[in-house]
Amino acid sequence: MAESPSLFEYIKVPPGDPLLLEVFRLRYKVYVEEWGFERSEDHPGGMERDAYDDHSVHFVVRRTGEEHVIGTVRMIVNSECGFPIEKHCTLERDLSVMNREGFGEISRLAISKEYRRRTTDSVYRDREPLTPELFRRMYGGQRRLENDIVLGLYRGICMESLERGNEYLLAVMARGLVTLLRRVGIVFDAIGPEQNYHGLRAPYLGRVETMLEELSRRNPGLYARFMG
Repeated sequence: MAESPSLFEYIKVPPGDPLLLEVFRLRYKVYVEEWGFERSEDHPGGMERDAYDDHSVHFVVRRTGEEHVIGTVRMIVNSECGFPIEKHCTLERDLSVMNREGFGEISRLAISKEYRRRTTDSVYRDREPLTPELFRRMYGGQRRLENDIVLGLYRGICMESLERGNEYLLAVMARGLVTLLRRVGIVFDAIGPEQNYHGLRAPYLGRVETMLEELSRRNPGLYARFMG
């Protein structure tokens, strides 16, 4: 999933690993300082973290040979805390009747400013429509598409879901990111209306097996990299 086989490395962070401190610092920069989604007074010490972090599997990406974390995402698993999607969104699907142990929620996607493009920001963070022209500007060819840091982190989430036997992935996403994922073959279904939560976003649900089958059909090359 990197620009070359050795340019980036994707890491699943063990619980309690000091690398988590870098995760929280990067999230603070993105969610507090750059995007203003979280209040600084709620996150002392320049670290953005919450109660869900202790019930999550965390992933990071670094340039190979460097220690600096340039991207992160987490998958929240079932616990007494529940899932953020239930707290912040109006859901049109009753999750309580489903096997909660089979859920994972994608959350706190953050990429270092040095590795984000302005056009990428407008899609990942906001509601800007992903027009064909904007898609070409973001991903000028298949190589850049396969190399995207975000897709690499999503690969980690998918592989972890398979390993844990999770059946469903939940996510609260901006419309632009959903459209981007759909364009490359990763399909989620909306399960509620858009609401103002870290910007205007809507709740989504994807069945892992179905998502991978759809990815295989729509984008065999990316599927091979996901499963490789």
